Amino acid sequence: MVRYLIDRWSETRGNQVYAVFDGGATLTYAQLREQVVAVAAGLQAEGVRAGHHVLAWQPNTPEMLLTFFAINYLGAVYVPINTAYRGGLLEHVIENSDAEVAVVHADLVPRLQGIRLARLARLVVTGTGDGAKASVAAPLPWISFESARGTAADLLPLERPIEPWHTQSVIYTSGTTGPSKGVLSSYLHMYTNPGPEAWPCITGEDRFLVNMPMFHIGGLGLSFAMLARGGSIVLPERFSTDRFWPLVRETGATAVFLLGVMATFLLKAPPSADDRNHQVTKAYIVPLADGSAEFHRRFGPDVYTIFNMTEISSPITSGPNPAVSGTCGQARAGVDVRLVDENDCEVPTGTVGEMILRTDRPWGMNHGYHKNPEATARAWRNGWFHTGDAFRRDEAGNYFFVDRMKDAIRRRGENISSFEVEVEVVAFPAIREAAAIAVPSELGEDEVMVVVAPAPGQEVDPAALLAFLRDRLAYFMIPRYVRVMAELPKTPTAKVLKAELRAQGITPDTWDRETAGISVRRDRIGG
Repeated sequence: MVRYLIDRWSETRGNQVYAVFDGGATLTYAQLREQVVAVAAGLQAEGVRAGHHVLAWQPNTPEMLLTFFAINYLGAVYVPINTAYRGGLLEHVIENSDAEVAVVHADLVPRLQGIRLARLARLVVTGTGDGAKASVAAPLPWISFESARGTAADLLPLERPIEPWHTQSVIYTSGTTGPSKGVLSSYLHMYTNPGPEAWPCITGEDRFLVNMPMFHIGGLGLSFAMLARGGSIVLPERFSTDRFWPLVRETGATAVFLLGVMATFLLKAPPSADDRNHQVTKAYIVPLADGSAEFHRRFGPDVYTIFNMTEISSPITSGPNPAVSGTCGQARAGVDVRLVDENDCEVPTGTVGEMILRTDRPWGMNHGYHKNPEATARAWRNGWFHTGDAFRRDEAGNYFFVDRMKDAIRRRGENISSFEVEVEVVAFPAIREAAAIAVPSELGEDEVMVVVAPAPGQEVDPAALLAFLRDRLAYFMIPRYVRVMAELPKTPTAKVLKAELRAQGITPDTWDRETAGISVRRDRIGG
């Protein structure tokens, strides 16, 4: 548990650095405990007790890290909010959370105006947006983060021990297609998620660069994992392609986590003499595309991959530099994995099915969705957690992500993986990122559309892209429509907002290969 880990490392590794921030500021384990206790005492003075839900709405800053640990130090429940939320979605999370206290960055306080705040009664305001901004915009009584700090002498004893099965956090899913669901995570779930069974190569000697926000399992989980190991983290405010390798060098990071799109951005950047001038030996890339071997050759670190989501605990993992193209890895020890049809009957090897899971360790995955028993029952039916992700497995036990069940495209009787289309489209040198979506066909079912963003200094020629794809995709997978955007719309966790792109549909700037007179015919054999 967070409280006991912080106390332990403060005593045994007090002078060791736990966190490095943008600009070079650091926190040793002794300093971490001192500051966490101060913030915890301040939150306690605001009425926070064990089991209470506390909202945390901030970017990746030292204050956000201290807020996370201080909430859990009290045995309270950390409830982070996506910094992109506003309006109805923000209102939904505040209502669903049951929180009475929120720790909010000053720049976000104005978004609280004019929405229903449910049980929320008090704010603690962080950040450099100064008190004047908060005093004008805050719709509730508030106190500054610095003023709210207490001392160790102020801290009341725990009302009860903090147990491994107690709820540690409620993390809201991205909500790209509907209201966000609050995933209930225990301390054991958070430990298991990037734990030693799933991430055995990460040790207390590592310094992990955390590129994901602290309202996301990637940011929260890795920060917790390195605390559990007695290691250290680098916590930048956000990912930057230009700043990535300089930051790695400045901070001495030895391990990094990258979304696949982040790795693509780094590979599309011009080669540099400093490409291997760093200490990184391990790079987790999720999902793993064909560029992983190039990443290893160019930048040097061993490349690993996993399959994970907020609700589960890294059930599929790989060894270093997996030789099988496109794999997510194999099932790790301590987890049962099945691929099933709509009736939960297991499908044959090589056939696509929904991945469902259970773990040997009690509380090793989520224990439901907060105040949403219907969604909990649907996800946990028949005693297995249903991921909503389509996978296939080969004879050697390698798992391959096919698509989110809801993102699959069906064209002329063929099921198409948007993920597989995107992998090949991004391989085109002029393209930095891509999203494949379904749009209505005048013949019924779907047509394939790709929305792409060009690599720096490049222009995308749709006809050249289709010529490139002709030898890489089955004929029925080749897009009919191509739309070029400077940047794809994304959540702050870098997930492309496909629902938004589908809603926009075929826009006036969309290129149509049929209008352009380009046909894609089936070959005599195969396609």
